[in-house]
Amino acid sequence: MSLMPRAIVLVNADVGKESEVYDSIKAIPEVTEAYTSYGTYDIIAIVNAESNEKLKSIITSRIRSIPSIRSTLSMPVVD
Repeated sequence: MSLMPRAIVLVNADVGKESEVYDSIKAIPEVTEAYTSYGTYDIIAIVNAESNEKLKSIITSRIRSIPSIRSTLSMPVVD
């Protein structure tokens, strides 16, 4: 049984826009978990997809295009 491709995405949002960005990320169906944080990153999201290509598309086209995101760090999970 193969595991579904998954990534942890760390997000920095513009100051004062964290809640707005969090809500936008949570609205993406492939985001199975999302948390706000008071550390180096503002939001931590877990993304699952049917394929690596779909995972890449979700991160690059849907998450990174959200207004008020300053930066992201994506970490594909291999196990």
